[in-house]
Amino acid sequence: MKKLIIFAVTIFAVNFTYRQAKDTDSRYIPLADSIVSIAMNKMEGYKILGELSKAGPRLSGSENLQKAEKFISEYMKGCGFDTVYMQEVKAPWWERGDQEICILKSDGKTDKNLSIAALGGSIAADLTADVIELSSFDDLEQKKDQVAGKIVFFNVPFNQKNLYTFASYGEPVGYRVSGPSRAAKYGAVAVLIRSVTSLYDNVPHTGTLRYADSVKQIPGAALGVQDAIYLSEKLKAGKPLQITLKMNCVNRGEATVHNIIGEIRGKSKPDEIIVVGGHFDSWDKGDGSHDDGGGCVQSVEVLKLIKQVIGRPERTIRCVLFANEENGLKGAIEYAGLAEKNNEYHYAAIESDRGVFAPLGFNIDADSATIARINEWLPVLRRSRIEWVEKGGSGADISRIKGARALIGYVPDSQRYFDVHHSDNDVYSAVNAREMELGSASMAILTMLLSEVGLD
Repeated sequence: MKKLIIFAVTIFAVNFTYRQAKDTDSRYIPLADSIVSIAMNKMEGYKILGELSKAGPRLSGSENLQKAEKFISEYMKGCGFDTVYMQEVKAPWWERGDQEICILKSDGKTDKNLSIAALGGSIAADLTADVIELSSFDDLEQKKDQVAGKIVFFNVPFNQKNLYTFASYGEPVGYRVSGPSRAAKYGAVAVLIRSVTSLYDNVPHTGTLRYADSVKQIPGAALGVQDAIYLSEKLKAGKPLQITLKMNCVNRGEATVHNIIGEIRGKSKPDEIIVVGGHFDSWDKGDGSHDDGGGCVQSVEVLKLIKQVIGRPERTIRCVLFANEENGLKGAIEYAGLAEKNNEYHYAAIESDRGVFAPLGFNIDADSATIARINEWLPVLRRSRIEWVEKGGSGADISRIKGARALIGYVPDSQRYFDVHHSDNDVYSAVNAREMELGSASMAILTMLLSEVGLD
């Protein structure tokens, strides 16, 4: 009898869960279809990104960022949100300058002008030195007695075998971040890296470097892939080569930048906050449409789409455009600190910072029960071409938020992201309108379900 009772209770629970899922599907699939229809027909996000891109790249401390902040805050104020406001943030202020010269010389004569971009945060350079090529940090340790007085060239290619390109990015990016300090420890005078990109072209890709406190600072720059290959081939030929490196970049201390925030208050659970966001700053190459202007506009569009389709949500939905992700994460730190000080409860957070390509899925940083709950919504999420929900990392900015039930990363197709990442290739013309709008719809549908259905 006891076994029969347990069996009956189990069957009841399974049937109840099944009916709940079916009820969610029948109620929210039509709303999801409306969200997709509005996003795809109006293309408002794509159009606004085009206007935002006219400000140019948005590096912390730049006039371009100030113009862009003013533009997007005024736009958000016109969207009918309950409130739009800014949080002041102090951020690192670095300027590239107007000189990036890298001349390869053989026997004292110019061989080739190499395509470079200073790494973010680098000091200036005005030097000529011999070059040594290294393939890894292990190679550096083995040849540490040979690098003093030389320019170290870390030639670490992007691993094209990985289907998930962020895995390939993770392998060589350490040479950009810490290569200069690691090489300086053994007396190197500068570091060049092969650009961290999946594309075979000669456009250099920048990104932040971090100087170790205990080591002398030396300049760092990224070579275009084709010139990196050229330099490697010349070095293999055995002739001694020199490089003249001139850059006039400068660290100017701190600048005042802003988190930009808009929200729609929830009607029944206003103290349970769902954040959608991206980072508003960008590197000073291209115009930052994929990284991360598009993600920011998608986040604004989530609130607009929710407002148009369901009116006032049950929970508060807040769009946060974070300042200074690229070279400090100061916006995220400030936002999380104020949220904790004000005793705000974040129910969930979604971040878009992987480009605005076609939707694939969502990475969830949460317990297994929460991930299982969100997986129940796949029939609704698939209306915008989301195919999976799985455990994984969320995003750099929202990772600072404490106590949320779920931190969620929007995951689009990554195959082209590192073609454009941190380079002059990251421009508005590289954005596909349909892919971007499907991403906005995907995030809006998930936000709707988090707000209206909930995780319990």
